[in-house]
Amino acid sequence: MAKQNTADIGFEKEIWKAADLLRGNLDASEYKSVVLGLIFLKYISDKFETKYQELVNNGEGFEEDRDEYMADNIFFVPQEARWNVVAEAAHTPEIGVVIDNAMRLIEKENIRLKGILPKNFARPELDKRRLGDVVDLFTNIQMKEHGDSKDILGRTYEYCLSKFAEAEGKLAGEFYTPACIVQTLVEVLKPYHGRVYDPACGSGGMFVQSAKFIERHQGNIKDISVYGQDSNPTTWKMAQMNLAIRGIEADLGKFNADTFFDDQHPTLKADFIMANPPFNLSDWGADKLQDDVRWKFGIPPSGNAKFAWLQHMIHHLSPKGKIGMVLANGSLSSQTGGEGTIRENIIKSDLIEGIVALPSQLFYTTGIPVSLWFLNREKKQKDKILFVDARNMGTMVTRKLRELQEADIKKIADTFDKYNDGTLENEKGFCVVVALGDVAKQDYILTPGRYVGIAEQEDDGIPFQEKMDKLTTELSDLFAQSHDLEDEIRKQLASIGFTIK
Repeated sequence: MAKQNTADIGFEKEIWKAADLLRGNLDASEYKSVVLGLIFLKYISDKFETKYQELVNNGEGFEEDRDEYMADNIFFVPQEARWNVVAEAAHTPEIGVVIDNAMRLIEKENIRLKGILPKNFARPELDKRRLGDVVDLFTNIQMKEHGDSKDILGRTYEYCLSKFAEAEGKLAGEFYTPACIVQTLVEVLKPYHGRVYDPACGSGGMFVQSAKFIERHQGNIKDISVYGQDSNPTTWKMAQMNLAIRGIEADLGKFNADTFFDDQHPTLKADFIMANPPFNLSDWGADKLQDDVRWKFGIPPSGNAKFAWLQHMIHHLSPKGKIGMVLANGSLSSQTGGEGTIRENIIKSDLIEGIVALPSQLFYTTGIPVSLWFLNREKKQKDKILFVDARNMGTMVTRKLRELQEADIKKIADTFDKYNDGTLENEKGFCVVVALGDVAKQDYILTPGRYVGIAEQEDDGIPFQEKMDKLTTELSDLFAQSHDLEDEIRKQLASIGFTIK
């Protein structure tokens, strides 16, 4: 398993510096598009230049032959669109026009990018002096050095988007999923081959991690077909660019569209579905979809789309398909709006393979506690559900951010492997296999903590009476301190003419 650690975000911080240069006169949503568009342009330029020099050194005169680049899945960059042209124009009034022209030329030469690249750098409100400064910063960054080992757009997009959202005071959890969560989904599902689908694909992180999983296990990326959709036009384009960089051919629909009202893949039956749909989406249009064929287990309430997302995915599942998705913890126990009945019906259908409760603080910009749901049409352990309580896992990599580490992800994936093999032993406080009948006795509530119990504490050898004497003494001291503080507060208030009644 590849090492997972986004604590080392020096590269992302460099990119954020670029974004910060433009912060003064653009909204976050606008300079996000500018900065990430330049990331893409610089990255493909670096890749092109490396191949170009290789062909020049070969001395056979093929350095301007498009086929030589296409053979290595490298985008061909026309001469007028190469980074050296952009860099030379960095501090001229025409820098915006030069970049827009480069984007158009690249789209013309590479049909996969048609209509995807941003071409709004020449607009008057974009400060050309600051844009030139960003170009200078990018000129000094070798994107190709990061591209093979890091999710250049996905990871940078994740970092920058969180900073954009933080700067704007908005939550942005619905637009991206931390890599450690995606990797956990992928390691459990193991999408070696077949159709992979994400109906809320964001910047394409699920697909990128699937490709990496296949590479790590010596598989062939051509053995999977990728399908996705996203309603946000900017995010949809970022996903197209993110996947294009990696040579992942994906069908993300003809355009960005609402998954519930304009399903871009109506006949798709996927083998692997992975998603982190928007948390607790309200006013999603339930009143207009009351008789929808997807609501096999019950009509989702208008106030929350979580069971609409889940049923949409089940509808698109092949006869041997699996689902791994992120849902807010309310989905485990909610009874409002008929959600309890929907959950009960799904449980009775014996689709749910396992539930994993995740630790808090995994997301950059939201503290909503979440769980992973795993469903499988071909469960090996019939009439049973695996519950994993991973709330104590992960490591704080910053003051606010926690990450699941490689060992954590492996432990969760191994637990599912053993469960499916029938060799798993229950571990109190961490995992337990529960019969559906016992879940029914708990009113079909799926909160893992209800089933796994509390881990046994090791005996530290200190007698109980001694522990209690120590604790009561400490508590007595704290009470005394509180009384002293209370007296001091009363004195200070009295000194300015106030008394506590």
